[in-house]
Amino acid sequence: RMQISQLSWDFPLTRPHEGIALGNGSQGVLVWGDEFLCLTVAKAGFWEHRGGTPFTSSATFSKVRAALEARDETAIRAMFPAREKDEKRPDRPQQIGGARLEIRFPDGAFPTRAALDLGSGVLRVTLENSAGKSREISLFQDMADDVCVVSGAADAQISLRPSWEWVGPQLESWGIEAPLELQIEDGAGFVQTLPQDDSLALVWRKRPGEVSDEILIATALGETEEAAKRAVSLARQKPELDSRYFWKRYWRDVPQLDLPDEKLVRFWQLALWKQAGMTTPGGVAATLQGPWMEEYQLPPWSNDYHFNINVQLVYYPALMTNQLEHFAPLWELLETWMPTLRANGAAFFGDANALMLPHAVDDRCQVVGTFWSGTIDHACTAWVAQMAWLHYRYGLDERVLRETAWPLLNGAFEGFWAMSERGENGEISLPVSVSPEYRGASMDAWGQNASFQLAAWHSVTQILLEAAPILGEKTDARWHEVEAKLPPYTLEKGRIALWDGLELEESHRHHSHLGGIWPFMSFDPNAETHREIVRQSLLFWNAKGAGNWTGWCLPWASVLCSRVSYADAALAWLHWMLLGWTNRGDGTRHNANFPGIATMDDGRQWDADFEPTNEIMQMDATMGFLVALCELFVQSRRGEIHVLPQIPEKWRDFSFENIGCEGAFRVGATVKRSRVVEVRVFSEKGGALRLKIAENALLERPMSAGETWIWNPEN
Repeated sequence: RMQISQLSWDFPLTRPHEGIALGNGSQGVLVWGDEFLCLTVAKAGFWEHRGGTPFTSSATFSKVRAALEARDETAIRAMFPAREKDEKRPDRPQQIGGARLEIRFPDGAFPTRAALDLGSGVLRVTLENSAGKSREISLFQDMADDVCVVSGAADAQISLRPSWEWVGPQLESWGIEAPLELQIEDGAGFVQTLPQDDSLALVWRKRPGEVSDEILIATALGETEEAAKRAVSLARQKPELDSRYFWKRYWRDVPQLDLPDEKLVRFWQLALWKQAGMTTPGGVAATLQGPWMEEYQLPPWSNDYHFNINVQLVYYPALMTNQLEHFAPLWELLETWMPTLRANGAAFFGDANALMLPHAVDDRCQVVGTFWSGTIDHACTAWVAQMAWLHYRYGLDERVLRETAWPLLNGAFEGFWAMSERGENGEISLPVSVSPEYRGASMDAWGQNASFQLAAWHSVTQILLEAAPILGEKTDARWHEVEAKLPPYTLEKGRIALWDGLELEESHRHHSHLGGIWPFMSFDPNAETHREIVRQSLLFWNAKGAGNWTGWCLPWASVLCSRVSYADAALAWLHWMLLGWTNRGDGTRHNANFPGIATMDDGRQWDADFEPTNEIMQMDATMGFLVALCELFVQSRRGEIHVLPQIPEKWRDFSFENIGCEGAFRVGATVKRSRVVEVRVFSEKGGALRLKIAENALLERPMSAGETWIWNPEN
């Protein structure tokens, strides 16, 4: 009923991030406009690396602990010094956008509608002029090469406006020179050089085609001449446009939904489309915005890698949508960082076996900023390790477990062990721990036994105990000790607290103290031991409200509700995200899209004429939406698959298909008159299936590789 083969938009779309996103994980194009058509083009990985710093070698955990316990802010500042101001270089690494192409048509035609064919990846834009005459052009992003093709616009006038036009004064103050213009027959281009980094070349060219003339838009990074030659070559050759295999395989493997909710299904399809263009195998490991960077400002937060939730929300959907190969760019990047992570661990923890991943870094693992509480947030390392383990669990590829997950898990454990201490009765605690971004970097932004850190350490330890026998590795006695002696969370007034003595004081964007429920799943919130504590904690969380939340908070909140069978609350949070944190083009925003619902709204609260030209677009909310909707239907819970723990009250008839689960199972189900009438399970690799359907008893049965098993109430 709700299967959508194409998505449509109405113009005007007045800002780049309202635009329709085309991408291949490396090149990104945003299609927008009003009186004429605009294309904002960027190249992922165009980094100005100056301003980055290695993890500070002067800081050790013992020194940080001593300074915090003594309330010695001077010592903390000395260990985590702010970068000395130098007007001739940036304060931190920074990705930089590319350019804007303005396309004007001779008859004054302006864009009115656009339709994206999901099956082929072709975007068709309808244009009309004041006389009512219409025409159509099409755009296509090649999935293998960094070239976008525009067909049907050969008579258009094209203006190429490098990002320098907007951010030139800032770049010039850093010693960056204006872009070099490239002389190209039937086109134009430029090369933006940097003092110490690769150059970006961006070229467009008209090319006669067999059916109609085409405009090719290409980007390349490298040494100045090399980048220019590569971009010009791409813009001259006949590109490999037959990406039908890519899209055919992609749409074949992703889950399918048939829901009585058009808004959710539309955004689901759009989010799947953006997943394909952001985390594409062979592309650049995805950052906060991926390849979709604006040209009119420097991308906020450098468009870097944030590991205290953002990267995880971006990549988690690959698990449930059966796109495990999309992890490859991230794991390849992490592999290049391993020497740095080991050096960080050895320097900070005094343990050569520990790893340490700061919460915000560039593509060289240089620290972005000097946010001390984020820098020492060791759950960042644990969370990436857990994600690698889930990659193994969803695909059962032992190579991923041994080469990627195992070293990360062990390195994360050793870091936590170095941070811990034993009490008189053998209890284990974390004397200095943080909850992400809570109280910022103030001297009281820490405490003993932060619930988020406890959950992260338990998760790592539980996984190690499960993974060791699979790999034939020895079990470490300390793992059992942690599971027995480390509390699952910190309690305050019968509720899960931030850390010892501190419960949630205000609405806060990180739901981190509830991390044991999700993402770490370190305890069962529905078990008798925890159920009432979790219920009271969620009530208190509700009481504090969502006023200080940002876009990515909403899908996280939805998953938390799904994990305790609050299906209608899970749906409500997703609808609230679509209403308040998406713009006219359905781009997800960090800040609220209008005033009156949240404290972060870009200042529009007090300015009736405000235009959000400083819009902060992030992809974590878009991708987190995919996770949240899958979690509403199917949850992998430590070896068990739970199907529809609760059915939304107003949904009578719906179905879904092919949601990926741990154990390399794929699950679908049909609901009629609010009852589950069929569940379908496909086993890719074979193994023991443990399945719980709604309120029914747990079912257990062996399955063979390639087998499909169908359950209904009669069998």
